Amino acid sequence: MGIATIIGIVVAIIGVMGGFVIEGGSPMSLFNIPGFMIVVVGTLGATITSFPLSSTLAIPGSFIRAMTGGAGTEPRAMAEHLVSMADKARREGLLSLEEDARSVTEPFARKGLMLMIDGTDPEALKSIMEIDMDQEAAREAEKAEIWKAGSGFAPTLGVLGAVMGLITVLGNLGGDVAALGHGIAVAFVATFYGVGMANVLLLPVATKLSAISGEEMQVREMILEGVLSIQAGDNPRIVKEKLQGFLAPSDRMRDEDDDDDGGAEAEQDEAA
Repeated sequence: MGIATIIGIVVAIIGVMGGFVIEGGSPMSLFNIPGFMIVVVGTLGATITSFPLSSTLAIPGSFIRAMTGGAGTEPRAMAEHLVSMADKARREGLLSLEEDARSVTEPFARKGLMLMIDGTDPEALKSIMEIDMDQEAAREAEKAEIWKAGSGFAPTLGVLGAVMGLITVLGNLGGDVAALGHGIAVAFVATFYGVGMANVLLLPVATKLSAISGEEMQVREMILEGVLSIQAGDNPRIVKEKLQGFLAPSDRMRDEDDDDDGGAEAEQDEAA
């Protein structure tokens, strides 16, 4: 997922800058320190004002998360592990899973498995885990909302920068016409910064963070369903079929029995 984010941003920048150059524009004409400060620093300040400091301090981490796709848990690997644990629990009991549960690296899964092994009531276990899921979803949603809010501030501050530039230009009317035209062009660079930053960086990052969070929540729902099924003593095949529904068709676990049946049918065809 991370590589797609980087490629997308690069393609967007190439598209915008390429079109500008084809029209005869010079990339150097887009460099303007005052406009950059008004839009970028102003957007950062407005965003910090809008959210708690603890949330805004997470901006660098959330940017890295969007670029890399987040650490995440591989859904199929987790599903296979849960099915394996269901099989072991059916043969040796829930207490036999304690060592396996402690070795699980995914915190949400480890917590659910340990609660199950400790004999927590299924309804209480489900309630505890759902509270964790809801709170984590809220935290991730706030991170995405920060970037979304910035995408709203940036264009407005871009317009503000353009207005401030025009005020300076209009205050010097009567001078050289070429200098006047140059001043107006520089004034509109701030608008370019604001609209470009909002639509090429800020809003896409917000959307990607929401997508990553949605995928992780789906994995947590799968983990919860797996833990509850193991606790209920469901047949491993039933557990497997439940968890398959959370996986994309291309990621679903292969059924070894089906493979064996297919091989037997092929042998029968050859014999015939």
